[in-house]
Parts: sequence; structure tokens; C-alpha cells
Amino acid sequence: MSASLRSNEEIMEIYDRHVDTVYRVCFAYMKNAPEAEDMTQETFLRLMSWGKPFENQRHEKAWLIVTASNLCKDTLKKWWRSNENIDDYAELLPDAPQTGHPVLDAILELPQDYKVAVYMYYYEGYTTVEIARYLKCPESTVRSRLSRARKQLQTILGGVKV
Repeated sequence: MSASLRSNEEIMEIYDRHVDTVYRVCFAYMKNAPEAEDMTQETFLRLMSWGKPFENQRHEKAWLIVTASNLCKDTLKKWWRSNENIDDYAELLPDAPQTGHPVLDAILELPQDYKVAVYMYYYEGYTTVEIARYLKCPESTVRSRLSRARKQLQTILGGVKV
């Protein structure tokens, strides 16, 4: 495929294959459904203009996960978000969203970089080599993030080995 736009059919096939994964990544960052939906939509809009071919479906999925993560991080960094008054939203979300699954809730509490590494490694089955390549960081950084994430999860979960 050249640098032209993808066909509607190709976009829909990719969307059907990966929308749930992209939404879960976005929800882990944004912590609420409306913003996670917005970021999911933005991720697929980026895909529409991304003309480069993917090596395979694993590469396609990794690109979507990294793109979704980066979009969410960028949105969370915007100046207007840091200047929002949290009291304006207190009645909308009385408690932090909980999934009802203790391990997943603990993962949602991790720092952003750890969440991506944990998600790609444990939930999507990528190797540390693949994660490092997709995140454009050293493999040792990925291993460190996973190790630190496991330690934090153990603390959060009260000493339970994860």
C-alpha cells in the first residue's frame, strides 16, 4: 500500500478486530467512559490517515495501543485539564471507577508508563522486545517498568503475588 488513505472496508475490518482493545487502553488512562470513547474515536481517526502498511496483525494492534496511549497522555497533559476544578465534577463521579476485579483495579492505579507495559505484556501477549520496539525505548526499560509495576501491584494488593 502506498501513502494513500485506507479503504473504508479495511478500516472497518481493523476497527472490528481491535476496538475493544483500544477502548480498554483508553479507559485505563482516562478513567471514564465518555473520554475513553472520545480517545478511541480519535485513535481510529489517526488510523484513517496513517497510510503505511502494517507488517502483520500484531504490528497493527501494537500501533493502535501505542497511538491510543499517546493520545490519552497528550490529552491528560493539556493545560486546561490541569486547571480544571475537581469540585465541578465531584457529583458526577463520586468514587473512582472500579471494575470489581481487584487486580484490574490495581493496574488502573499504576503510573501511565507501567500500565502500557503491563497491558501489552500480560493482556496482549507481546514480548519485551516487541514492546520496546513499539514504544521506541530500550528493552531494559520495558523490563524495569514491568518489574516496578509488579512490585507496586504487590503493595496495592496487600502482598499477594501477581
